[in-house]
Amino acid sequence: MTPRSPEQALAELRAGNLRFVTGVPQHPNQDAGHRAAVADGQHPFAVIVGCSDSRLAAEIIFDRGLGDLFVVRTAGHTAGPEVLGSVEYAVTVLGTPLVVVLGHDSCGAVQAAREGVRTGAAPAGHLGAVVDAVSPSLLRAARQGIEDLDGIVDVHIAQTVETLLARSGVLAERVAAGRCAVVGMSYRLSGGEVRTVAQVPAPLPAPSAPADADAALAG
Repeated sequence: MTPRSPEQALAELRAGNLRFVTGVPQHPNQDAGHRAAVADGQHPFAVIVGCSDSRLAAEIIFDRGLGDLFVVRTAGHTAGPEVLGSVEYAVTVLGTPLVVVLGHDSCGAVQAAREGVRTGAAPAGHLGAVVDAVSPSLLRAARQGIEDLDGIVDVHIAQTVETLLARSGVLAERVAAGRCAVVGMSYRLSGGEVRTVAQVPAPLPAPSAPADADAALAG
């Protein structure tokens, strides 16, 4: 059953990530029958605004399949007009109840932005646009006394959540009406688990572990 509320959608993502981390993935909705079933339309239950890092494949780390996730990826999960338009399409036209900003530790885009700020040298080509988009998060982290890279990543994830809501009146209205939620998550590259960094509205309840995951942990 496709989740219809923000709480249900978040529970599905958390359960899928737990299956992935514990090594008991179900690979749902990846068979030929489901491929045919979704050919005429899609009803994703979550939008993933994620970093483009090749190790951050949303369908894998959340153990989902075709038609489940509406994925928008840019370096450093920067949120320009095209990203905002894609999110608005998902929440309005497709009725998706959850938006997730997905970052990760050791983010190269954040590292590049930090180096650019440190040296004052603008990166070549369009990489400068990525650095410019991440730089406000660096300033915010500095004001909070945060200097380690992964701490800055957390600030940047939270900043992106706020940016989506501040720049998209459509999304903000859906959240205010209780029809959608925006959650910032950070993925750990070595361990595979995601943790919540920011939630709007907060907090959304965490589900109990599914029986199959409990069995895997016990075994």
